[in-house]
Amino acid sequence: MASALKVQSVDRTFDILEFLANEQNGCTLAQISEKLDLPKSTSHRLLGVLLQRQFVRKNNENNRYRLGPGFIALCSQYLNSLELKTESSPFMEELSVNTGNVVFLAIRQDDKMVYIDNKEQINSLRKYAIIGQTKPLYCTSLGKSLLMGLSDDQIRILLKNEKYERRGPNTIGNIESLLQDIRECRRRGWSLDDQEAEPAINCVAAPVYDYRGQVIAAISTSWVLAQHPEMRPEEMAVKVMKCASNISFNMGYIGSSTRT
Repeated sequence: MASALKVQSVDRTFDILEFLANEQNGCTLAQISEKLDLPKSTSHRLLGVLLQRQFVRKNNENNRYRLGPGFIALCSQYLNSLELKTESSPFMEELSVNTGNVVFLAIRQDDKMVYIDNKEQINSLRKYAIIGQTKPLYCTSLGKSLLMGLSDDQIRILLKNEKYERRGPNTIGNIESLLQDIRECRRRGWSLDDQEAEPAINCVAAPVYDYRGQVIAAISTSWVLAQHPEMRPEEMAVKVMKCASNISFNMGYIGSSTRT
């Protein structure tokens, strides 16, 4: 019985959102209740939840409800994610061909980084298994690049509960060391994971920016040290930054660029 009531509430909540989406001037509580054949108490309760989450906003002068910024932001994140993967794909493929390495695309979700795409020259199940996996921000080059767009204070708040577990011989062990590393990353424009996320692996990443100049993703390439002793992070960084810059340009970023 309780489950049925929850499903009914969810269904009615979406009815309200769909209704308001087609009402440019908004609607009053009475109009919403009448149109959707809902008790005013039910409409008021559901609208209260939507207001708290900013999916709906209320004009107190005329008591009309309209879709809010939370709903718009939710849709924008989804659309940006689709656009990001589309715009990134050819440049990721080019980087993978030029380096012979696997290339990753990741975004930040709260205090973790999430893989959303990758390219590699060898077809394998890893290509699909990695999508959706999460890793810490503090010990990955992708994570560090995603942090480059935040201030030191914002990073402190974001990672206030981080445990800084040792994952490789060079894993960063505390917030002060991480902030020092991020400052260097900002200065040079790229980040390095030197056996920090796992032993014997090096990884270089660079941030991807959108039209607002905000970091929305990161691109990386990684290699096994024993298999490629000739590869140098500084040399890989040039190629990764070019890739990230090309993607940023296609996402509307018009700041300083290393595109060619």
